[in-house]
Amino acid sequence: MSNESKRVCFGDDKDDVVGRWEGLNPEILALIFVRIPADQIVGVVSLVCKSWLEVVAGPYCWAEIDVERWCRRCDRSDLIDSAVRKLVRRSKCTFRRLSAYGLGNAGFSFAANCGQCLKVLEIPMSEITDQMIEKHAALLANLTVLDISYCLEVTFKGLEAFGKQCKSLIHLKRNMPPPSWGYPAEIFAPTTDDSEAMVISETMTGLHSLKLGFSRLSDHGLDAILSNCKALTHLDIQGCRGVDLDGDLEDRCGKLVSFENPFMDYFDSEGSSVNDSSGADDDEEPSSSDLE
Repeated sequence: MSNESKRVCFGDDKDDVVGRWEGLNPEILALIFVRIPADQIVGVVSLVCKSWLEVVAGPYCWAEIDVERWCRRCDRSDLIDSAVRKLVRRSKCTFRRLSAYGLGNAGFSFAANCGQCLKVLEIPMSEITDQMIEKHAALLANLTVLDISYCLEVTFKGLEAFGKQCKSLIHLKRNMPPPSWGYPAEIFAPTTDDSEAMVISETMTGLHSLKLGFSRLSDHGLDAILSNCKALTHLDIQGCRGVDLDGDLEDRCGKLVSFENPFMDYFDSEGSSVNDSSGADDDEEPSSSDLE
């Protein structure tokens, strides 16, 4: 077949090719765009043509809002809150997942008020408080996955609010910072504290997966969780120095599908993934307009 024939088969009219892209169904375009980082969807894809701008500005691309990598580079809660509010608005309250790093009270409040469809909430290192959670947890009744790791303003009171209001919750991630991260010494006090463990055992009995790395958990709290959370299959308590696994605790934990014991090297496997945001663009300075 000649080169000319090949060109005819594929079309050599650039306007025709662009026209076919512009004419694609918005939902089909969105399925392509969601594979691109959120800041590039907003800052690059939306500039290609009018029809792509309309897709990006609409709800199709924002059923899952994942801005965690951008948040880590930004590291400013005011900008993060603003970006989350804008993307939640674009979703027209249909977003099912929100993954953001360092979210503040304002961003959490706005997302919760629009989160009737929200099932996955991943907000590690966020600055939200117990009071804000208690005020808005009832709006998040459909949550199945919750990650509030390294949220140092959250205590057992905030956990209790989630537990009482989010009865569909099956995955909870509540890791705390390891000592090597350099946080104030009081965070790593040697005394055990099972208040969060008791709340989990009393209000989150349907959990399938639980991560409590570097918490102040003791054998007492672990026993309560194993006794009450009958559906639990995956448990991670790496770095919990107050756990000795005395009595039959080790045998009971060993019967789980997956068990990460408190004596394993937690920091190498999990901590590095939290502090290090890998990728070629991680050294770039994020613009405040990246997600506008």
